[in-house]
Amino acid sequence: MVYETIAFALFALVTVGCSLGVVLVRDIWHSALLLGGALLSVAVHYVMLQAEFLAAMQILVYVGGVLILVTFAVMLTHVRPEGSST
Repeated sequence: MVYETIAFALFALVTVGCSLGVVLVRDIWHSALLLGGALLSVAVHYVMLQAEFLAAMQILVYVGGVLILVTFAVMLTHVRPEGSST
């Protein structure tokens, strides 16, 4: 029981830390990776609550779908560094 509480608190801190990182990080690629970490951490919470189907849907839909969409948007958008004219 104590280990479950420690694991829950650890993954809660990971979720909050990654979520804060998504908002505070300036690089959009790092923000997308932190979003993936936050979404995976939420999926772990679902597994700990014995909602395996919900965890699988979290991983498939959000991590697999939304994060891949964000990754394609980042990679296909040509962002020029500040100060370059080409």
